[in-house]
Amino acid sequence: MSTQKIKLLPFLMWLIAVLFFAFQFILRLWPSLMVQEIMQQLTIEATEFGLIAAFYYYGYAGMQIPIAILLDRYGTQYIIFFCAILSGLSMFIFTNTDNWYIACLSRFFIGAGSAVGFLGVSKIVAEWFPKEKFSKMIGFSFTIGLIGAIYGGKPISLLADSYSFKMVSFSLTCISIVIGITAYLFIRKPQNSKVAGQNKFYLQNMKKLLSTPIIWILAIANLLMVGALEGFADVWGIPYLMKAYTYEKANAAELVSFIFVGMLVGGPLLAAMSKHLSNYLVIILCGLGLSLSFFLLLSGILEGWYGLSILFFIIGIMCCYQVIVFAAGASLTNIHLLSVTIAFLNCINMLGGSFFHTLIGFFMDFFEKSVSIHDGLLNYSVATYKLSLMVIPICSLLGTALVIFLYLIINPKEPISDFVVSIEEN
Repeated sequence: MSTQKIKLLPFLMWLIAVLFFAFQFILRLWPSLMVQEIMQQLTIEATEFGLIAAFYYYGYAGMQIPIAILLDRYGTQYIIFFCAILSGLSMFIFTNTDNWYIACLSRFFIGAGSAVGFLGVSKIVAEWFPKEKFSKMIGFSFTIGLIGAIYGGKPISLLADSYSFKMVSFSLTCISIVIGITAYLFIRKPQNSKVAGQNKFYLQNMKKLLSTPIIWILAIANLLMVGALEGFADVWGIPYLMKAYTYEKANAAELVSFIFVGMLVGGPLLAAMSKHLSNYLVIILCGLGLSLSFFLLLSGILEGWYGLSILFFIIGIMCCYQVIVFAAGASLTNIHLLSVTIAFLNCINMLGGSFFHTLIGFFMDFFEKSVSIHDGLLNYSVATYKLSLMVIPICSLLGTALVIFLYLIINPKEPISDFVVSIEEN
């Protein structure tokens, strides 16, 4: 094999993994584009729809640590192949069933398959690239992933308007299967790769991590603050903008995508801020900013396309507080527990999606006892949307309060060895 091909090989491995990482954002955002169609197809109301949306996050969060173990044992080739096929077939079943229970189960498996997205990219970067390029490649991977989220908005919505949403769903199924087959055919482990053999570590030390209160406080704070992204941007933002501002679906999806555009900038910006402030101060500022932004949005004071797009862009920047949460968690753990700590924080973070979708759906039906029907579709009032979505800024304030508590008990200028999760060397 020529030297040029050898140099390009790591990027080929990475490209296949990062394509699925970006694609799973489209699968994740799909229900937000099809809210009324899904409700009509399954004959359900907002509470049941919220539960369906939540099942994606149950699958995604629940499989974080198992997928990490499976990647160590069987490698990225087989796990990405299996997960991509699983996600694609589950997407097809989800769009074509009229049974609510089957829809919930298929949505769960879409999330379970999507769990390999970021973990698969991280594994390939660790195996194929030098250590000094790890952070750069992970950052670049996040950028491409967020581009997938952006294209999961207006472009997919326009396709669903031009064709049937079932036809678009079938196309997404085919794309997922093609990515899976491509992974199986081309992804390999480098010849000089050392077997990690960390399965025993994960199983033996999870108990130590779960028994540490300070990690739980940080994880729960992260969950409470994630409503802006996983509650609003992922599902409820598009129907809210269509109802409150009478935007067409494609235009509403384009507006919401500004949150993901903001996240492209937010990661490096907040990382730079954390060097001058502290991780906890940055998270606190973001939490307060997210609460204020949503109070402003739901008050109806801010109107107009440009005003909303700027607001959503700013919200997107502040949503990147999650990156700083991972950094804060890493500083609280022994190096031997770093990977499982990040997986645990990401697991609880993704459970925030199920928490907010379920809660918002419940309040939608609670505040509107008798839902009107227009053109065969459920028609919730603007007041109901606003009252239900108010849970996002309130929870963000609660999460910020928890981070303030951590900031007060951990002096960021002093060593934090007393709080570090330790593990004895075997």
